[in-house]
Amino acid sequence: MTPLFQSIGTDEAMAENTRPDSAKVIAGDPVHTTWNIEERDGLYCGVWQSTPGKWRISYDEWEYCRILSGVSVIAEEGGKARTVKAGDAFLLRPGFKGTWEVLETTRKEYVIRL
Repeated sequence: MTPLFQSIGTDEAMAENTRPDSAKVIAGDPVHTTWNIEERDGLYCGVWQSTPGKWRISYDEWEYCRILSGVSVIAEEGGKARTVKAGDAFLLRPGFKGTWEVLETTRKEYVIRL
């Protein structure tokens, strides 16, 4: 039986290392580490981390994020660039397009809803 209370943290799941699609990378060689805590019924949540680099992003889903550490710049296509750091929380809505640039290795908690 799945517990009804679930802690969110890197001790709660196995780490998976990936890189963004090379066609999307603008600068650097970012490595992503993801600890997926929940994946079902179109809901995903866990912890994500990236080393420095810059790549294009495009969202078809909703994502709530809270930055735990590091510094990143998220720039919306045709819009503003926003610097996010530890303690910042934000929502990316479906249709968001732009870039994500990690200046200092960044770790976030996330909840994604398809």
